[in-house]
Amino acid sequence: MTHPGATPSDKHKVVIVGSGFGGLTAAKKLKRADVDIKMIAKTTHHLFQPLLYQVATGIISEGEIAPLTRVVLRNNKNCQVLLGEVTHIDLARKTVDSVLLGHTYRTPYDSLIVAAGAGQSYFGNDHFAEWAPGMKTIDDALELRGRILGAFEQAERSSDPERRAKLLTFVVVGAGPTGVEMAGQIAELADHTLKGSFRHIDSTKARVILLDAAPAVLPPMGEKLGRKAAARLEKLGVEIQLGAMVTDVDRNGINVKYGDGSTKRIECQTKVWSAGVSASPLGKIIADQSGAEIDRAGRVKVLPDLTVPGYPNVFVVGDMASVDGVPGQAQGAIQGARYASKLIKAELKGADPAAREPFQYFDKGSMATVSRYSAVAKVGPLEFGGFIAWLAWLFLHLIYLVGFKARLTTALSWVGTFIGSHRGQLTITEQQAYARTRIEQLEEIAERAEEAEITAS
Repeated sequence: MTHPGATPSDKHKVVIVGSGFGGLTAAKKLKRADVDIKMIAKTTHHLFQPLLYQVATGIISEGEIAPLTRVVLRNNKNCQVLLGEVTHIDLARKTVDSVLLGHTYRTPYDSLIVAAGAGQSYFGNDHFAEWAPGMKTIDDALELRGRILGAFEQAERSSDPERRAKLLTFVVVGAGPTGVEMAGQIAELADHTLKGSFRHIDSTKARVILLDAAPAVLPPMGEKLGRKAAARLEKLGVEIQLGAMVTDVDRNGINVKYGDGSTKRIECQTKVWSAGVSASPLGKIIADQSGAEIDRAGRVKVLPDLTVPGYPNVFVVGDMASVDGVPGQAQGAIQGARYASKLIKAELKGADPAAREPFQYFDKGSMATVSRYSAVAKVGPLEFGGFIAWLAWLFLHLIYLVGFKARLTTALSWVGTFIGSHRGQLTITEQQAYARTRIEQLEEIAERAEEAEITAS
Protein backbone atom coordinates (compact mmCIF):
# COMPACT_ATOMS: atom_id res chain seq x y z
CA MET A 1 0.00 0.00 0.00
CA THR A 2 1.19 3.49 -0.79
CA HIS A 3 0.37 6.66 1.08
CA PRO A 4 -0.15 10.30 0.09
CA GLY A 5 3.14 11.83 -0.89
CA ALA A 6 4.79 8.51 -1.75
CA THR A 7 4.31 8.95 -5.48
CA PRO A 8 7.34 9.53 -7.73
CA SER A 9 8.91 12.98 -7.50
CA ASP A 10 11.58 14.80 -9.42
CA LYS A 11 13.18 15.82 -6.13
CA HIS A 12 15.78 13.75 -4.31
CA LYS A 13 13.88 11.59 -1.85
CA VAL A 14 15.25 11.40 1.71
CA VAL A 15 13.66 9.00 4.18
CA ILE A 16 14.44 9.45 7.87
CA VAL A 17 13.62 6.60 10.25
CA GLY A 18 13.06 7.78 13.81
CA SER A 19 12.07 11.08 15.42
CA GLY A 20 14.67 11.22 18.19
CA PHE A 21 17.66 13.52 18.37
CA GLY A 22 19.17 12.11 15.17
CA GLY A 23 16.02 12.11 13.09
CA LEU A 24 14.84 15.55 14.18
CA THR A 25 18.28 17.10 13.62
CA ALA A 26 18.51 15.62 10.12
CA ALA A 27 15.09 16.95 9.14
CA LYS A 28 15.92 20.43 10.43
CA LYS A 29 19.29 20.53 8.67
CA LEU A 30 17.64 19.57 5.37
CA LYS A 31 14.90 22.19 5.75
CA ARG A 32 16.11 24.40 2.90
CA ALA A 33 17.55 21.66 0.72
CA ASP A 34 15.92 20.76 -2.59
CA VAL A 35 14.75 17.39 -1.31
CA ASP A 36 11.54 15.57 -0.48
CA ILE A 37 11.73 14.30 3.13
CA LYS A 38 9.65 11.53 4.65
CA MET A 39 10.14 11.03 8.39
CA ILE A 40 8.73 7.70 9.61
CA ALA A 41 8.45 7.10 13.36
CA LYS A 42 6.46 4.77 15.59
CA THR A 43 5.51 7.59 17.98
CA THR A 44 3.92 10.95 17.27
CA HIS A 45 6.37 12.81 19.51
CA HIS A 46 10.03 13.71 19.78
CA LEU A 47 11.22 12.40 23.14
CA PHE A 48 13.87 14.17 25.22
CA GLN A 49 14.90 10.89 26.82
CA PRO A 50 17.47 12.22 29.38
CA LEU A 51 14.63 13.72 31.43
CA LEU A 52 12.36 10.66 31.48
CA TYR A 53 13.29 9.94 35.08
CA GLN A 54 11.86 13.35 36.06
CA VAL A 55 8.53 12.37 34.52
CA ALA A 56 8.67 9.09 36.45
CA THR A 57 9.24 10.91 39.75
CA GLY A 58 6.69 13.69 39.26
CA ILE A 59 8.94 16.68 38.62
CA ILE A 60 7.81 17.51 35.08
CA SER A 61 5.01 16.42 32.77
CA GLU A 62 5.46 14.21 29.74
CA GLY A 63 4.35 17.05 27.46
CA GLU A 64 7.35 19.16 28.43
CA ILE A 65 9.81 16.62 27.06
CA ALA A 66 7.75 15.10 24.26
CA PRO A 67 6.42 17.72 21.81
CA LEU A 68 4.41 16.60 18.78
CA THR A 69 6.91 15.94 16.00
CA ARG A 70 4.75 17.25 13.16
CA VAL A 71 4.20 20.50 15.05
CA VAL A 72 7.94 20.91 15.63
CA LEU A 73 8.53 20.38 11.89
CA ARG A 74 5.48 22.22 10.55
CA ASN A 75 7.68 24.92 9.04
CA ASN A 76 9.72 22.29 7.20
CA LYS A 77 7.61 22.48 4.06
CA ASN A 78 9.69 19.78 2.38
CA CYS A 79 9.08 17.27 5.20
CA GLN A 80 6.13 14.91 5.68
CA VAL A 81 5.83 13.20 9.07
CA LEU A 82 4.40 9.68 8.89
CA LEU A 83 3.31 7.52 11.82
CA GLY A 84 4.25 3.87 11.58
CA GLU A 85 6.69 1.25 12.78
CA VAL A 86 9.38 0.44 10.24
CA THR A 87 9.50 -3.35 9.81
CA HIS A 88 11.77 -3.78 6.80
CA ILE A 89 14.32 -1.91 4.73
CA ASP A 90 15.21 -3.16 1.24
CA LEU A 91 18.61 -1.71 0.40
CA ALA A 92 18.66 -3.02 -3.18
CA ARG A 93 15.22 -1.70 -4.11
CA LYS A 94 15.65 1.41 -1.95
CA THR A 95 12.35 1.09 -0.11
CA VAL A 96 11.20 1.26 3.49
CA ASP A 97 8.20 -0.74 4.75
CA SER A 98 6.24 0.55 7.75
CA VAL A 99 3.11 -0.70 9.50
CA LEU A 100 0.28 1.30 11.03
CA LEU A 101 -2.76 -0.48 12.52
CA GLY A 102 -2.25 -3.56 10.39
CA HIS A 103 -1.67 -1.68 7.13
CA THR A 104 1.75 -1.89 5.47
CA TYR A 105 3.07 1.12 3.55
CA ARG A 106 6.07 1.22 1.21
CA THR A 107 8.15 4.38 0.89
CA PRO A 108 10.91 4.78 -1.73
CA TYR A 109 14.11 6.69 -1.06
CA ASP A 110 17.25 7.99 -2.72
CA SER A 111 19.02 8.68 0.57
CA LEU A 112 18.21 6.97 3.84
CA ILE A 113 19.04 8.12 7.39
CA VAL A 114 18.31 5.43 9.98
CA ALA A 115 18.09 6.85 13.49
CA ALA A 116 15.71 4.43 15.17
CA GLY A 117 17.51 4.49 18.52
CA ALA A 118 17.70 1.71 21.08
CA GLY A 119 15.48 -0.05 23.56
CA GLN A 120 16.05 -1.55 26.97
CA SER A 121 18.22 -4.64 27.18
CA TYR A 122 17.67 -7.36 29.76
CA PHE A 123 20.71 -9.33 28.58
CA GLY A 124 18.67 -12.24 27.29
CA ASN A 125 16.21 -12.24 30.18
CA ASP A 126 13.30 -10.40 28.56
CA HIS A 127 10.85 -11.90 31.04
CA PHE A 128 12.33 -9.53 33.66
CA ALA A 129 10.50 -6.70 31.88
CA GLU A 130 7.14 -7.78 33.28
CA TRP A 131 8.14 -6.71 36.79
CA ALA A 132 11.06 -4.36 36.11
CA PRO A 133 10.13 -1.69 33.54
CA GLY A 134 12.88 0.11 31.68
CA MET A 135 13.28 3.84 31.09
CA LYS A 136 13.08 4.35 27.33
CA THR A 137 9.58 5.62 26.57
CA ILE A 138 6.85 7.87 27.93
CA ASP A 139 4.83 4.75 28.70
CA ASP A 140 7.74 3.45 30.81
CA ALA A 141 7.97 6.69 32.79
CA LEU A 142 4.23 6.89 33.48
CA GLU A 143 4.13 3.24 34.46
CA LEU A 144 6.99 3.72 36.89
CA ARG A 145 5.36 6.81 38.38
CA GLY A 146 2.24 4.73 38.99
CA ARG A 147 4.21 1.87 40.51
CA ILE A 148 6.40 4.06 42.74
CA LEU A 149 3.61 6.23 44.14
CA GLY A 150 1.23 3.27 44.20
CA ALA A 151 3.65 1.40 46.47
CA PHE A 152 3.41 4.16 49.09
CA GLU A 153 -0.40 4.12 48.84
CA GLN A 154 -0.55 0.35 49.32
CA ALA A 155 1.83 0.55 52.26
CA GLU A 156 -0.45 3.09 53.93
CA ARG A 157 -3.30 0.55 53.87
CA SER A 158 -1.27 -2.48 54.95
CA SER A 159 -1.23 -3.77 58.53
CA ASP A 160 1.43 -6.42 57.77
CA PRO A 161 4.94 -5.15 58.71
CA GLU A 162 6.65 -7.52 56.24
CA ARG A 163 4.42 -6.42 53.38
CA ARG A 164 4.94 -2.75 54.24
CA ALA A 165 8.69 -3.29 54.20
CA LYS A 166 8.45 -4.93 50.77
CA LEU A 167 6.28 -2.12 49.43
CA LEU A 168 8.65 0.54 50.74
CA THR A 169 11.73 -1.07 49.18
CA PHE A 170 12.68 0.28 45.75
CA VAL A 171 15.39 -1.38 43.68
CA VAL A 172 17.12 0.35 40.76
CA VAL A 173 19.21 -1.94 38.55
CA GLY A 174 22.07 -0.19 36.75
CA ALA A 175 24.44 2.44 38.16
CA GLY A 176 24.86 4.44 34.98
CA PRO A 177 23.54 8.03 34.65
CA THR A 178 19.87 6.97 34.43
CA GLY A 179 20.11 4.61 37.40
CA VAL A 180 21.94 7.17 39.55
CA GLU A 181 19.45 9.89 38.68
CA MET A 182 16.48 7.60 39.31
CA ALA A 183 17.75 6.33 42.67
CA GLY A 184 18.49 9.87 43.84
CA GLN A 185 15.04 11.14 42.89
CA ILE A 186 13.16 8.26 44.51
CA ALA A 187 15.09 8.98 47.70
CA GLU A 188 14.24 12.69 47.51
CA LEU A 189 10.62 11.92 46.72
CA ALA A 190 10.39 9.82 49.88
CA ASP A 191 12.43 12.14 52.13
CA HIS A 192 11.06 15.52 51.05
CA THR A 193 7.99 15.54 48.82
CA LEU A 194 5.97 12.84 50.58
CA LYS A 195 7.27 13.50 54.11
CA GLY A 196 4.37 13.93 56.55
CA SER A 197 1.73 13.10 53.92
CA PHE A 198 0.83 9.70 55.36
CA ARG A 199 -0.61 8.78 58.75
CA HIS A 200 0.20 5.08 59.00
CA ILE A 201 3.66 5.00 57.42
CA ASP A 202 6.75 7.19 57.44
CA SER A 203 7.83 7.73 53.83
CA THR A 204 11.34 8.67 54.97
CA LYS A 205 11.83 5.06 56.08
CA ALA A 206 11.69 3.85 52.46
CA ARG A 207 14.70 1.84 51.27
CA VAL A 208 16.25 2.69 47.93
CA ILE A 209 18.78 0.14 46.65
CA LEU A 210 21.04 0.71 43.64
CA LEU A 211 22.48 -2.47 42.09
CA ASP A 212 25.08 -2.96 39.39
CA ALA A 213 27.26 -5.84 38.28
CA ALA A 214 30.08 -3.36 37.64
CA PRO A 215 32.56 -2.53 40.42
CA ALA A 216 31.85 1.23 40.37
CA VAL A 217 29.11 3.84 40.05
CA LEU A 218 29.06 5.72 36.72
CA PRO A 219 31.90 3.66 35.17
CA PRO A 220 32.16 5.75 31.93
CA MET A 221 32.80 8.92 33.94
CA GLY A 222 35.81 7.61 35.82
CA GLU A 223 36.64 6.58 39.35
CA LYS A 224 36.80 10.08 40.87
CA LEU A 225 33.34 11.21 39.73
CA GLY A 226 31.93 7.76 40.48
CA ARG A 227 33.06 8.09 44.09
CA LYS A 228 31.56 11.59 44.32
CA ALA A 229 28.21 10.37 43.02
CA ALA A 230 28.25 7.33 45.31
CA ALA A 231 29.04 9.47 48.35
CA ARG A 232 26.14 11.80 47.60
CA LEU A 233 23.73 8.91 47.06
CA GLU A 234 24.76 7.31 50.34
CA LYS A 235 24.20 10.62 52.09
CA LEU A 236 20.64 10.51 50.73
CA GLY A 237 20.26 7.05 52.22
CA VAL A 238 20.60 5.06 49.00
CA GLU A 239 22.11 1.60 49.54
CA ILE A 240 24.67 0.88 46.82
CA GLN A 241 25.47 -2.75 46.03
CA LEU A 242 28.17 -3.25 43.38
CA GLY A 243 29.39 -6.46 41.83
CA ALA A 244 25.76 -7.54 42.08
CA MET A 245 24.27 -9.47 39.16
CA VAL A 246 20.51 -9.90 38.93
CA THR A 247 19.64 -13.56 38.34
CA ASP A 248 15.85 -13.42 38.55
CA VAL A 249 12.98 -10.97 38.91
CA ASP A 250 9.41 -11.73 39.95
CA ARG A 251 6.38 -9.96 41.34
CA ASN A 252 7.62 -9.89 44.92
CA GLY A 253 11.34 -9.33 44.59
CA ILE A 254 14.67 -9.80 42.94
CA ASN A 255 17.45 -12.41 43.23
CA VAL A 256 21.05 -11.21 43.23
CA LYS A 257 24.38 -12.99 42.87
CA TYR A 258 27.47 -11.18 44.15
CA GLY A 259 31.07 -11.29 42.99
CA ASP A 260 32.10 -13.57 45.84
CA GLY A 261 29.57 -16.18 44.75
CA SER A 262 27.02 -15.45 47.48
CA THR A 263 23.35 -14.92 46.65
CA LYS A 264 20.62 -12.84 48.19
CA ARG A 265 16.90 -12.31 47.83
CA ILE A 266 15.62 -8.73 48.07
CA GLU A 267 11.91 -8.51 48.76
CA CYS A 268 10.51 -5.51 46.88
CA GLN A 269 7.50 -4.65 44.78
CA THR A 270 8.95 -1.81 42.71
CA LYS A 271 11.90 -2.48 40.42
CA VAL A 272 13.44 -0.10 37.86
CA TRP A 273 15.67 -1.48 35.11
CA SER A 274 18.32 0.83 33.66
CA ALA A 275 21.16 -1.63 33.12
CA GLY A 276 21.63 -1.85 29.38
CA VAL A 277 20.49 -0.95 25.88
CA SER A 278 19.78 -2.91 22.75
CA ALA A 279 19.76 -1.22 19.35
CA SER A 280 16.72 -1.32 17.09
CA PRO A 281 16.31 -4.66 15.25
CA LEU A 282 16.52 -2.65 12.03
CA GLY A 283 20.28 -2.74 12.53
CA LYS A 284 20.38 -6.48 11.89
CA ILE A 285 18.16 -6.10 8.82
CA ILE A 286 20.60 -3.57 7.37
CA ALA A 287 23.65 -5.61 8.36
CA ASP A 288 22.31 -8.82 6.78
CA GLN A 289 21.92 -7.07 3.42
CA SER A 290 25.10 -5.00 3.43
CA GLY A 291 27.55 -7.38 5.07
CA ALA A 292 28.17 -4.94 7.91
CA GLU A 293 29.00 -6.29 11.33
CA ILE A 294 26.88 -5.73 14.41
CA ASP A 295 28.15 -5.58 17.97
CA ARG A 296 26.74 -7.32 21.05
CA ALA A 297 24.20 -4.53 21.56
CA GLY A 298 22.91 -4.88 17.99
CA ARG A 299 24.58 -1.69 16.74
CA VAL A 300 25.80 -1.53 13.16
CA LYS A 301 29.55 -1.11 12.70
CA VAL A 302 29.41 1.66 10.11
CA LEU A 303 32.11 2.96 7.76
CA PRO A 304 33.97 6.22 8.55
CA ASP A 305 31.27 8.19 6.69
CA LEU A 306 28.50 6.55 8.81
CA THR A 307 27.26 4.46 5.87
CA VAL A 308 27.19 0.67 5.39
CA PRO A 309 29.35 -1.30 2.92
CA GLY A 310 28.14 -1.01 -0.67
CA TYR A 311 25.48 1.57 0.08
CA PRO A 312 26.86 5.11 0.29
CA ASN A 313 23.30 6.46 0.37
CA VAL A 314 22.38 4.65 3.63
CA PHE A 315 23.45 6.41 6.82
CA VAL A 316 23.10 4.92 10.31
CA VAL A 317 23.38 7.39 13.19
CA GLY A 318 22.85 7.62 16.93
CA ASP A 319 22.33 4.62 19.21
CA MET A 320 22.10 2.29 16.22
CA ALA A 321 25.64 3.03 15.04
CA SER A 322 28.79 1.56 16.52
CA VAL A 323 31.54 4.15 16.10
CA ASP A 324 34.79 4.11 18.08
CA GLY A 325 34.90 6.96 20.56
CA VAL A 326 31.27 7.96 20.13
CA PRO A 327 29.10 7.28 23.21
CA GLY A 328 25.46 6.31 23.00
CA GLN A 329 24.28 9.77 23.95
CA ALA A 330 22.27 12.56 22.36
CA GLN A 331 25.36 14.37 21.10
CA GLY A 332 26.44 11.36 19.05
CA ALA A 333 23.06 11.25 17.31
CA ILE A 334 22.93 15.01 16.76
CA GLN A 335 26.42 15.27 15.32
CA GLY A 336 25.98 12.17 13.18
CA ALA A 337 22.73 13.53 11.72
CA ARG A 338 24.35 16.88 10.98
CA TYR A 339 27.20 15.13 9.20
CA ALA A 340 24.88 12.96 7.07
CA SER A 341 22.68 15.93 6.15
CA LYS A 342 25.72 17.97 5.16
CA LEU A 343 26.92 15.21 2.84
CA ILE A 344 23.51 14.83 1.21
CA LYS A 345 23.27 18.58 0.54
CA ALA A 346 26.84 18.79 -0.77
CA GLU A 347 26.44 15.85 -3.13
CA LEU A 348 23.19 17.24 -4.52
CA LYS A 349 25.29 20.21 -5.56
CA GLY A 350 27.81 17.98 -7.31
CA ALA A 351 30.29 16.94 -4.62
CA ASP A 352 32.02 13.60 -5.21
CA PRO A 353 30.87 10.90 -2.76
CA ALA A 354 34.29 9.27 -3.07
CA ALA A 355 35.88 12.39 -1.58
CA ARG A 356 33.93 12.29 1.70
CA GLU A 357 35.86 13.21 4.80
CA PRO A 358 35.30 10.81 7.71
CA PHE A 359 32.93 11.69 10.53
CA GLN A 360 34.65 13.47 13.41
CA TYR A 361 32.98 13.41 16.79
CA PHE A 362 33.47 16.36 19.11
CA ASP A 363 33.17 15.26 22.70
CA LYS A 364 31.25 17.90 24.65
CA GLY A 365 31.51 15.89 27.84
CA SER A 366 28.98 14.03 29.94
CA MET A 367 26.95 14.90 33.02
CA ALA A 368 24.69 13.20 35.53
CA THR A 369 22.59 14.77 38.25
CA VAL A 370 22.53 12.97 41.58
CA SER A 371 20.13 15.08 43.63
CA ARG A 372 19.06 18.66 44.09
CA TYR A 373 22.11 20.93 44.04
CA SER A 374 24.44 18.04 43.21
CA ALA A 375 25.69 16.63 39.93
CA VAL A 376 28.90 15.34 38.36
CA ALA A 377 30.37 16.45 35.05
CA LYS A 378 33.26 15.47 32.81
CA VAL A 379 34.29 17.85 30.02
CA GLY A 380 37.51 16.76 28.36
CA PRO A 381 40.18 16.50 31.06
CA LEU A 382 38.07 18.61 33.45
CA GLU A 383 36.14 16.74 36.13
CA PHE A 384 33.97 18.46 38.70
CA GLY A 385 30.94 17.91 40.85
CA GLY A 386 28.57 19.56 43.31
CA PHE A 387 26.52 22.72 42.87
CA ILE A 388 28.43 24.13 39.87
CA ALA A 389 28.05 20.85 37.97
CA TRP A 390 24.35 20.83 38.85
CA LEU A 391 23.86 24.34 37.43
CA ALA A 392 25.72 23.31 34.26
CA TRP A 393 23.49 20.26 33.99
CA LEU A 394 20.33 22.40 34.33
CA PHE A 395 21.51 24.89 31.71
CA LEU A 396 22.56 22.25 29.19
CA HIS A 397 19.33 20.30 29.43
CA LEU A 398 17.20 23.43 29.10
CA ILE A 399 19.06 24.31 25.90
CA TYR A 400 18.34 20.97 24.29
CA LEU A 401 14.62 21.00 25.07
CA VAL A 402 12.56 21.79 21.97
CA GLY A 403 10.59 25.03 22.10
CA PHE A 404 10.54 28.11 24.33
CA LYS A 405 7.35 27.06 26.13
CA ALA A 406 8.85 23.68 27.08
CA ARG A 407 11.96 25.39 28.43
CA LEU A 408 9.90 27.87 30.44
CA THR A 409 7.51 25.34 31.98
CA THR A 410 10.37 22.96 32.77
CA ALA A 411 12.33 25.75 34.45
CA LEU A 412 9.27 26.67 36.54
CA SER A 413 8.77 23.03 37.51
CA TRP A 414 12.40 22.85 38.60
CA VAL A 415 12.05 26.00 40.71
CA GLY A 416 9.02 24.54 42.51
CA THR A 417 10.74 21.20 43.08
CA PHE A 418 14.29 22.21 43.96
CA ILE A 419 13.60 25.29 46.06
CA GLY A 420 10.70 23.75 47.95
CA SER A 421 9.38 20.21 48.11
CA HIS A 422 6.51 20.54 45.65
CA ARG A 423 6.21 18.27 42.63
CA GLY A 424 3.42 19.16 40.26
CA GLN A 425 3.09 15.86 38.40
CA LEU A 426 2.18 13.25 40.99
CA THR A 427 -1.11 12.13 39.47
CA ILE A 428 -1.25 8.40 38.83
CA THR A 429 -3.85 6.08 37.36
CA GLU A 430 -4.40 2.35 37.44
CA GLN A 431 -4.02 2.24 33.66
CA GLN A 432 -0.58 3.83 33.82
CA ALA A 433 0.64 1.31 36.37
CA TYR A 434 -0.79 -1.90 34.90
CA ALA A 435 -1.88 -1.38 31.27
CA ARG A 436 1.37 -2.65 29.74
CA THR A 437 1.27 -6.02 31.46
CA ARG A 438 -2.46 -6.40 30.78
CA ILE A 439 -1.97 -5.64 27.08
CA GLU A 440 0.79 -8.24 26.92
CA GLN A 441 -1.51 -10.78 28.58
CA LEU A 442 -4.27 -10.02 26.04
CA GLU A 443 -1.80 -10.47 23.18
CA GLU A 444 -0.78 -13.86 24.57
CA ILE A 445 -4.45 -14.89 24.86
CA ALA A 446 -5.10 -13.74 21.28
CA GLU A 447 -2.07 -15.72 20.01
CA ARG A 448 -3.22 -18.87 21.80
CA ALA A 449 -6.74 -18.45 20.42
CA GLU A 450 -5.37 -18.02 16.89
CA GLU A 451 -3.19 -21.11 17.24
CA ALA A 452 -6.20 -23.08 18.49
CA GLU A 453 -8.25 -22.01 15.47
CA ILE A 454 -5.47 -23.04 13.10
CA THR A 455 -5.17 -26.42 14.82
CA ALA A 456 -8.94 -26.98 14.75
CA SER A 457 -9.16 -26.20 11.05
